[in-house]
Amino acid sequence: MAEMLKVTTENRDGLAVVYTEGYINNQGGEEIARIAYQLIEAGHKSVLLNLAGTKIVNSIGISILIEIIEKMLEIEGRLAFCSLTPTIEKTFHIMGLAQYASIYPDEATAAQALVS
Repeated sequence: MAEMLKVTTENRDGLAVVYTEGYINNQGGEEIARIAYQLIEAGHKSVLLNLAGTKIVNSIGISILIEIIEKMLEIEGRLAFCSLTPTIEKTFHIMGLAQYASIYPDEATAAQALVS
């Protein structure tokens, strides 16, 4: 049985931080997208996905993350990732996500760059 993804959010200083815990697949990706679109509708233009609790992202999960990036580009917003495993970071670079969304080593570094 596939591990369910747990998603939580925090808002601080104009930055919405989305925390994931578990496997980002089609169901997990859809949950992240649902939350990201709610944040966009609420007026957030900077969204940080903290993937510290995620060890695996499959191809469907990546395609959903690309859809979120496209939506952020449409509204001239910024989507960033932090706390990726080396494998996920490498995959994001190979798949081109890093071309349109920044990747930071940790949340503090990301928050400083996104809020300034």
